[in-house]
Amino acid sequence: MTLSAGWYLRRLSRMGPREVGGRAGDAVRRRRWRSARPDSPRVTGARFTAVLPAGTLAAVPPDAAKRLVAEADRLMAGHAEYFGVLRDDLVDPDWWYDPKTGRRAPWGHAFDVPYRDEDAVGDIKQIWELSRHQYLTVLAAAYAVTRNERYAERVAAHLRSWWTSNAPLRGVHWTSGIELGIRLLSWVWIRRLLDGWPGAAALFEDNPAALNQIWHHQHWLAAFPSRGSSANNHVIAEAAGQFAAASAFGWFPSSARWRADALRSLERHLRGNTFVSGLNRELATEYHGLVLELGLAAVAEADAAGVPVPASIRLVLLRMTDALAAVVDDRLRPPRQGDADDGHGLVVDGAGTDRWGSLLATGDAVFGSLAWWPTVTGTDVRTWLLAALIRPYAKTGTAPAVARPASRPAHFADAGLTLLRGPAGIWCRCDGGPHGFLSIAAHAHADALSVEVRHDGVDVLADPGTFCYHGQPVWRQYFRSTLGHNTLQLDGEDQSVSGGPFLWTRHARSRVLTVDTSDKGVPRWCAEHDGYGRAVHRRRVELTAASRELRIVDQVRGDRRTVRLAFHLGPAITADLAGGRAVLTWARGGEERSAVLDLPGQLSWQAHRGESDPPLGWYSPGFGRKEPATTLIGTGTADGVAEFTTVLGFRG
Repeated sequence: MTLSAGWYLRRLSRMGPREVGGRAGDAVRRRRWRSARPDSPRVTGARFTAVLPAGTLAAVPPDAAKRLVAEADRLMAGHAEYFGVLRDDLVDPDWWYDPKTGRRAPWGHAFDVPYRDEDAVGDIKQIWELSRHQYLTVLAAAYAVTRNERYAERVAAHLRSWWTSNAPLRGVHWTSGIELGIRLLSWVWIRRLLDGWPGAAALFEDNPAALNQIWHHQHWLAAFPSRGSSANNHVIAEAAGQFAAASAFGWFPSSARWRADALRSLERHLRGNTFVSGLNRELATEYHGLVLELGLAAVAEADAAGVPVPASIRLVLLRMTDALAAVVDDRLRPPRQGDADDGHGLVVDGAGTDRWGSLLATGDAVFGSLAWWPTVTGTDVRTWLLAALIRPYAKTGTAPAVARPASRPAHFADAGLTLLRGPAGIWCRCDGGPHGFLSIAAHAHADALSVEVRHDGVDVLADPGTFCYHGQPVWRQYFRSTLGHNTLQLDGEDQSVSGGPFLWTRHARSRVLTVDTSDKGVPRWCAEHDGYGRAVHRRRVELTAASRELRIVDQVRGDRRTVRLAFHLGPAITADLAGGRAVLTWARGGEERSAVLDLPGQLSWQAHRGESDPPLGWYSPGFGRKEPATTLIGTGTADGVAEFTTVLGFRG
């Protein structure tokens, strides 16, 4: 997808003067670097000291270590899966090849690579993901727990290959700061996990090619930070990677300055990217996980290097962890909200390890769990590695000043996220929050007043997910559209106006009117938004625990409009639609479950499943993957004041 001149004008309109000035300076710097690429300084006597404390690896749970080794053996055989695409070429990978499209990114100066253009480059996510080198952290971790040198030798061969094939400022892997930041973090952990292998020093601190790459990565990040309207999760990854490398690989004349600048950036942007309640301001749950992982990894490097960390950084991470514990369902699944691209900050575990359980286990080890936290029964490797480096929060001297929630929060006023919980694992998320973060709201969806309902961890009324970013604009538009969520659409329009795949030029403003999440009475929520101009959409949701019934009342006030009301069912749900009633059935744990969805009689209802022209009836379980699922669409009109009532009743 090639971006038009109109896109650049729309993007420019969302920038402030300071950001415009910063980007102009970046352009000048890029021009200067073209004619005279910066040279890395000569380094002698470098040593790596940021090792794991003695006994750390012995404490890794055996089942977690077993999963790790199984994953490492699969990688050693050359097999992996990225975003739904199976690969069998990882014994000797082509770093510029996209197996999804069969294209190979063009060679050239990094600033000339049109990485957003799939026709020219291929699927950039497929190309970038392998070069985050997180599969190499898995292999390095396998060496650490087994001391089998074949894992270390494969890591060394692949790093040497990458460093040879990707000279500084040449090619697609030098175009995005988040990629450089995460790659640096991977290299730090690879060196740490390979400690004890006879070839570790020769691979890193005694290797001119490695030193050159490490220096250029940091020099690039210092020169081209994400700015202004782009200062979302990308800037966190850049700062975390820069800080980690400057702490663990502090071998260069600029290391102290890079470390200090990165720590200031991390502190500023962690606060800026996080609501006081602890939820991520992008209102995209997977980025909450990414930012939390990056923040914990950065604090681990600080404590390993003895670098003082501002108390505000630990406080933000504590609040993020408590917020995560509050919003997950009974199966430790958080909301499916906003964009999700399966991005991770640090990977050292095998397949089957639960990401959210791992983060909560780390939170317990570092901050201490609260009485209302859900129980985590799974195990992982990463928790033990991070906890071995990070000082427990109670020993940092800031814990007494922190007031943590005495009971499980259900309403996050600043984020506009409300949870209604009922018996038998009924979980309902109501969205009355801002339309994303910063002026472009890059990872937001047009989902104001949407609901997401689960029963014992099963998606009943589902958020369909994300599926793709670049290269498939029709699908990108569908999965972030109003019709692609459990909410109401007027006149075929989205509530917020898209200006591109990561750009919104007009944001719907939501307002929560009433909330009652107490155990007494009927939990309820009511909100409205202004995304349809003179028409107002107001929604009320009530959960009656005794009857296990969820009531959704949509009110439209304004001129005569065409209405479409959507309910997206999870992929496990079978629906039998007859008139205005749908009987829903699914299986859970070998038991049959069911519910009845009574739909507004004023609307004409139709079931859609797996349709492509236009897209409708899909669920994306992960980035790059989609599967058919049933979507119920009710069509009609609203004139003046109209109300539409939907009742979801769970049986048994």
